[in-house]
Amino acid sequence: MAVLALTDSLADMKARLGRMVVASDKSGQPVTADDLGVTGALTVLMKDAIKPNLMQTLEGTPVFVHAGPFANIAHGNSSVLADKIALKLVGEEGFVVTEAGFGADIGMEKFFNIKCRASSLVPNVVVLVATVRALKMHGGGPSVTAGVPLKKEYTEENIQLVADGCCNLQKQIQIAQLFGVPVVVALNVFKTDTRAEIDLVCELAKRAGAFDAVPCYHWSVGGKGSVDLARAVREAASKRSRFQFLYDVQLPVVDKIRTIAQAVYGAKDIELSPEAQAKIDRYTQQGFGNLPICMAKTHLSLSHEPDKKGVPRDFILPISDVRASIGAGFIYPLVGTMSTMPGLPTRPCFYDIDLDTETEQVKGLF
Repeated sequence: MAVLALTDSLADMKARLGRMVVASDKSGQPVTADDLGVTGALTVLMKDAIKPNLMQTLEGTPVFVHAGPFANIAHGNSSVLADKIALKLVGEEGFVVTEAGFGADIGMEKFFNIKCRASSLVPNVVVLVATVRALKMHGGGPSVTAGVPLKKEYTEENIQLVADGCCNLQKQIQIAQLFGVPVVVALNVFKTDTRAEIDLVCELAKRAGAFDAVPCYHWSVGGKGSVDLARAVREAASKRSRFQFLYDVQLPVVDKIRTIAQAVYGAKDIELSPEAQAKIDRYTQQGFGNLPICMAKTHLSLSHEPDKKGVPRDFILPISDVRASIGAGFIYPLVGTMSTMPGLPTRPCFYDIDLDTETEQVKGLF
């Protein structure tokens, strides 16, 4: 998936597939798909998958849906090809909105340090999406369980919880500012949010350095509820961007990991397991030490502990293992107990999905 998302042509995809490392030989040298002679077959298998899927929103806006690597275990961004085709279609005066998964600490950081290096594209604006509910959780609100009704702290006005939780939003803004791109905060408004809560979030976001912070009502009224956001983005895009990468890829692997941990997550330092250090030494010896870093980390906290909300401080970030996706083009450290195999819920949704063979009507998808 990561190879597909980061490729920019059929030839590039073939080269990336050929570089994929499947093992090391007895002398410690990497064994690649090219070495096994399977590159051509892999390319044939993927030749149609490389083409972005053109779809549309409920209101008819064209959308490319292409590639879906998770931001907590991979780089978390849709495909480079979809972005480049979209830019051609909208023309010089048009705008393309592309998604980076989860928060600024993982999806956005990887967008800049991995995807922008691969695509050579530089965004004009960062849009940070926030909700009052999420900020209340970061402010000390009770835990939320999927499928269980929200507790009253999330459905009734609670200015103190919102104020306390805005520290996380402020940190997300600061992370975006590390890359020199203007930040617009989009506050996704729900029916239980009060005017006082909305105004407080927008005020604190702008105080933290956001170019603008705009309440958005697309949840309730569709696209017309985000016109003010579009205007704010257009205005921010007219400002000069001073884009910069967070680190030089030529730095040692450990230094790149430490830079992300300290500058982005707010960690005091990192701690490598013996296995992680051994892997770093091996990849460096094999010639892969100059690749960007893709941290596999929980999306539920700035730290490695999912229950640590707000802005954790003075923590040591444990690196339990380090792996390499050479075809995609990055080294990925595993933070803490992070699993790289996403799990399904106890009762997966596919039990409810079916097809009426008479009418070809899909059932149970929504």
